[in-house]
Amino acid sequence: MKHFTAGYSQNQGYYSSFQPNFINRKWLLDDMEIQQLLSKADRQIGRLDMYSEYIPNIDMFISMHVLKEATQSSKIEGTQTNIEEALLDIEDIGFDKRDDWEEVQNYIEAMNNAIKKLEKLPFSSRLIKETHKTLLQGVRGKNKLPGDFRTSQNWIGGASVADATFIPPIYSTINELMSDLEKFAHNEEFYMPDLLKIALIHYQFETIHPFLDGNGRVGRLLITLYLVDKTILKKPILYLSDFFERNRQYYYDNLMNVRTKNDLKQWFKFFLVGIIETAKNGIATFDAVLKLKKEVEEKIQKNRSRTNHLLLIMEFLYQKPIVNANKIVEITKVSQATAYKILDELEAMEVLKEITGSKRGKTYMFDHYIKLFS
Repeated sequence: MKHFTAGYSQNQGYYSSFQPNFINRKWLLDDMEIQQLLSKADRQIGRLDMYSEYIPNIDMFISMHVLKEATQSSKIEGTQTNIEEALLDIEDIGFDKRDDWEEVQNYIEAMNNAIKKLEKLPFSSRLIKETHKTLLQGVRGKNKLPGDFRTSQNWIGGASVADATFIPPIYSTINELMSDLEKFAHNEEFYMPDLLKIALIHYQFETIHPFLDGNGRVGRLLITLYLVDKTILKKPILYLSDFFERNRQYYYDNLMNVRTKNDLKQWFKFFLVGIIETAKNGIATFDAVLKLKKEVEEKIQKNRSRTNHLLLIMEFLYQKPIVNANKIVEITKVSQATAYKILDELEAMEVLKEITGSKRGKTYMFDHYIKLFS
């Protein structure tokens, strides 16, 4: 790391782009501070991963983790949809907010599809391209080559390439740079701890900026995909976008300082602190979810006439904590009149909170559950 050089400036005529060096090579880690943080991060991520086996039906709760990641990662790019809005149907979203809402929904679909594809497809440029295509389908950026690496110059910051904050490498080198990144991800000849490896992959991906749009979201999504692909996590339950969003300026500065000052150490430190903090928060959230689940089930057990129906509804609510009478009918097969009674009972138990304020077509949220992720 002492002799690390991020890359070099390359003259392109009236501007200069940054050409990153290849990363698929032997690395020597000789910094005790990084090693200490790495040890703490490994410990915390191991504790978090234990919940994959400890919590029955953990997949039931993962959708809310993905939803939070989608809203926070999109927020870094300027999208304003929050968790509560992301849970609503598009008909319930104001026209001025629908573009943002659709981008968040695409992120959720992109993450879910990518996790499924990992069962048959390795962490690769092909997977990255397919994920990018899903991310940009039908939203802003849909005309910027979804699923394909760029064939023109892009830039970060500024109104044009002339006043840009950062100019990524020329497009003709993207394929070889991404090939190098992919080889590095799977290289077992040169050992490097996986958490540092994905930290470096994320930095390199953001520096290459291989797409015309959506690079930030794809780059953050890759972190979870890599951890699942390498079985560091059995389930996709750790997402760093919330940490990056809360420390947005440090996030950007630390990435830029690798390019301008070759300061890879500070980027590793920032990334590992993010892993530690996010894993701890994830553990606390799962503990709170289990406590809430127990409290709700105790309330339901007192309602012996509808226990089975109520438990079925709760299974749905842990995946999508918003419901109306029609959804109750669909889940339980009861009549519309009974569905309204069930909603009244859950509201009386303080499990659900009515959010529309209307007499008809009422919508309810599992408010206490949503707050655990907000």
